[in-house]
Amino acid sequence: MAEPGSGVHTDLSDLGGDAWRHAFFAAGRDGGFHEPLGPYHDAVCVVGGDSLVVTFEVDSRIEDVATDNAPRGWIMARDEGWSTLTLLSRGETWYRDSAVYDFFDRMTDGGFFEEFERVLFYGAGSAGYAAAAFSVAAPGSRVVALRPQATLDARTAGWDPRYRAHRRVSFEDRYGYAPDMLEAADAGYVLYDPAEDEDAMHAALFRKPNVTRLPCPQLGWNLDRNLHGMDILAPMMRHAMAGDLTEARFWALMRARRTHAPYLRSLLTRLEDSGRLELAKRVCRHAITKTPRPHFRKRLAALEDREAAWTAAQ
Repeated sequence: MAEPGSGVHTDLSDLGGDAWRHAFFAAGRDGGFHEPLGPYHDAVCVVGGDSLVVTFEVDSRIEDVATDNAPRGWIMARDEGWSTLTLLSRGETWYRDSAVYDFFDRMTDGGFFEEFERVLFYGAGSAGYAAAAFSVAAPGSRVVALRPQATLDARTAGWDPRYRAHRRVSFEDRYGYAPDMLEAADAGYVLYDPAEDEDAMHAALFRKPNVTRLPCPQLGWNLDRNLHGMDILAPMMRHAMAGDLTEARFWALMRARRTHAPYLRSLLTRLEDSGRLELAKRVCRHAITKTPRPHFRKRLAALEDREAAWTAAQ
């Protein structure tokens, strides 16, 4: 598929609020389509190449995780020449809205996804849930879901206390239980930090044979931001789109965490808390050579002072 817009060109970096929305929606109208989906969701498509990335975005999160105030799909589309379909939500909705269901039904029935050679769904958190759940609308697609929830239904995920205010939302109707919706995908990749208990428990529910669970230790709840900060989210999505994202390739990309200050800081804290002080000092010495931040010099000095005081007391 090509035309009508030949890809993403609109610059959103200096915009906010209503001006941002106006420019974002106008880009869809000019380059593909914009369709409001009830009061809380919008679908914006900008047509470029024959690969389509479908991203789910929460409006309040875009500025937090993107360097140019653009949806993740737009960033990839600019770099790769992909077409992009963005589902934008106002707040955390998990996209549980009949207008969203109807939209994906129409996209499937109208053959929209069949016009592309490759389709990749992407999202993080509640948007990761949606990426997995709605991927069933495009059989044979690939899915990258960061710390997705499987469901918020209390009978299945009553152990997760984080989203009690959203329990009134129904996860029993169409596109409901995300792990089952992945059955039609060519491949699904579920990324999570195993130290985040609830995220790990949700990830464990994604058990289909076409799903690869990829643990990301020490990257925390802000997984998308950390992967982006390590410059590995984009290559990971490229490999997922191409169908050649393997565990070996993922772990090769993850070597970038060795120079990523937030990861090193998290690792250092875990080692200190567990009393593994020699390893903590090694992390500090390594980090000093990889990052200019003074935090690690200060922590190393504190660890050495602590060791000297302990030795003197013997």
